[in-house]
Amino acid sequence: MPASEMSSHSGQQASGLRRLRANKPVQVIAVTSGKGGVGKTTTSVNLAISMALDGRKVMLLDGDLGLANVDVMLGLQPTYNLSHVLDGVCTLEDTLLEGPAGIMVVPASSGKRNMAELSPAEHVGLVRAFSDLHRPLDTLIVDTAAGIADSVITFSQASQEVIVVVTNDPQSLTDAYALIKVLNRDYGIKRVHVLPNQTHNAAEAREIFENLRRVSERFLDVTLSNMGTVPYDEWLKRSVRRQRSVVDAYPSSPSAQAYRALAKRAAGWALPEGARGNLEFFVERLVRDNSSAGSGGAAMEATA
Repeated sequence: MPASEMSSHSGQQASGLRRLRANKPVQVIAVTSGKGGVGKTTTSVNLAISMALDGRKVMLLDGDLGLANVDVMLGLQPTYNLSHVLDGVCTLEDTLLEGPAGIMVVPASSGKRNMAELSPAEHVGLVRAFSDLHRPLDTLIVDTAAGIADSVITFSQASQEVIVVVTNDPQSLTDAYALIKVLNRDYGIKRVHVLPNQTHNAAEAREIFENLRRVSERFLDVTLSNMGTVPYDEWLKRSVRRQRSVVDAYPSSPSAQAYRALAKRAAGWALPEGARGNLEFFVERLVRDNSSAGSGGAAMEATA
């Protein structure tokens, strides 16, 4: 084979392999809460960076569309955000920022009322916009808003896994149950992971989880799993003031170690076998294209 043809063949093979890798299923995790101020965004940020430190390609979406703060927590300065995408100023690709440990961050806007009041159709459009991204990616973490707003429901429904962050506060527990109830009864979500946050000991974390589990399994058709806990930690507060993740700033701190353990647990969750038939992030990557896979395999065999 002439050198020019060999070069062309190698280039086509490499392009095919990149395309196959970019189209593999993406693990999508929504991190949410019934009440604000319980550490949801801190959890999202530290989970994303922990998974990246473990070698995964991670994207973090700020899904609190009207009160975004992921970029602030990481000291990033975006040129574009999701409001510009909806206004047609730029593409989703144009908003991407590189964060610590190489994570990709999709920033949203803060203080824009119209972004907090998007219609269900516009939320669906945002989810579908991710189909235009063809980067190699293992995990998308969606930091939703708190409560039961349309965006929270849409992003949770479009994710494969949902983590509900809760603290040992009556309002937090009540609102967490209300969120789980809506996700289960109205949208058919049957598995929720519970993360007790800012706990002072293991007994307190177990009590928080058991309180939610008892009432949920009594009145709902849902299974709750205990994610463990993230302890109350002054080092975590220091990292927030420094606009850094605690796993990056203080990796030996109790909270950093808890987030690293959480990331390893989440990385072990099974990927879906295919599309569920409803709204999902990266849905086209869940629809197996056997012809593409076959041609890619044939290309690899041909050069073996």
